[in-house]
Amino acid sequence: MILEQVHILERFLAIRSKTEEICKPLSPEDHVVQPIVDVSPPKWHLGHTTWFFETFVLLPNLKGYKVFDPDYNFLFNSYYESIGSRVIRTNRGNITRPGVNEVLKYRSYVDQHMKHYLDQNPGREVIQLVELGMQHEQQHQELLIYDIKYILGKNPLFPAYGKQNVLPKKEASPLNWLNVEEGTYQIGHKGQGFSFDNEHGLHTVFLHKYAIADRLITNGEYLEFMENGGYDNFRPWLSEAWEWVNTNKINSPEHWHLVEGQWHQYCLNGGLLPLDLNAPVTHISFYEADAFAKWKGLRLPTEFEWEVACKRYGKIDDSSNFSDTGIYQPRSQNQGNNQFYGDVWEWTSSAYRPYPYYEAPEGAVGEYNGKFMINQMVLRGGSCATPRNHIRLTYRNFFSPHLRWMFSGLRLAKHI
Repeated sequence: MILEQVHILERFLAIRSKTEEICKPLSPEDHVVQPIVDVSPPKWHLGHTTWFFETFVLLPNLKGYKVFDPDYNFLFNSYYESIGSRVIRTNRGNITRPGVNEVLKYRSYVDQHMKHYLDQNPGREVIQLVELGMQHEQQHQELLIYDIKYILGKNPLFPAYGKQNVLPKKEASPLNWLNVEEGTYQIGHKGQGFSFDNEHGLHTVFLHKYAIADRLITNGEYLEFMENGGYDNFRPWLSEAWEWVNTNKINSPEHWHLVEGQWHQYCLNGGLLPLDLNAPVTHISFYEADAFAKWKGLRLPTEFEWEVACKRYGKIDDSSNFSDTGIYQPRSQNQGNNQFYGDVWEWTSSAYRPYPYYEAPEGAVGEYNGKFMINQMVLRGGSCATPRNHIRLTYRNFFSPHLRWMFSGLRLAKHI
């Protein structure tokens, strides 16, 4: 094998192993729960990420490959219309069989065939497809952490996923502003290295002079919004957002619980714990982030403003809090990197739309991003559930504005 194949095989096996490691603390019962439509059972993630390699890499390219089970294409296809029919998303929790052990056998079967195939020194086009599959699995590792937290966080006993990490209790620094001058700036991915198709279309934007906060908004600052009647006053809310608040009786971020007059937050490592007022607020929707910003007389940055500011003022260093730390919770510290990377995904005011010159790839993989470029908002920066080697400056995450089971928070911006 040439060096490139050796490297990609090592990464492939490491990523596959990490997914199973994330699921290891779970009971068999935990693997099949689906409390809401947005949460997929962990067992489904284990199967779907395996199906991706079987369907897009092995079947078209490895001569004589036989699928592990013909029914799995129906069970583990997510949204690829060109691949065939599938279990609808709301019914993924009904897949009690195959059991967890059988799905793990499926993973092992596909992994062995992938190892055999990569030993054959496939061409660059296939290697790029394998790279997409690995990046796809890392996305599902992050989704797994969201979903596991929601599953355990809705259990009446609030069981901990892991032992509590003792985090340094550091007061949030005063909020300061980082200025960016008026001008034209390049947006989008360029150069070597992996990127998703939604980052493509390098283009120039004009930005007026603006300022962006040097850190994320904290739980304590968000609590001030709540105590000032933030969820009771329609004025800072968009009309659709205000309807969402009232229809769903929303009065706090997801995973917050008022216990004997004190706010607590469900944390994966530790269970239900007193709220850390100095940690970045998380599990809020775009609606909530936007309302908070308006309540402060400020606004959310556009994704272009965020990218330009991050390029100038952001960095990934040893204090950056990604999934690699194993904390799975935003940390109450800002050690000079301005918190642009890790901790929480940051809502922007930008709708998720294609960049100029965007072209979806041909074939089924063309359904990966382009078909979702409607009715969603862009988030930037990664979170405490994002693998460190998965994030980059131009990464565009996207979710519907009402969703908040992911690690999502906010940073303020203002015109100058």
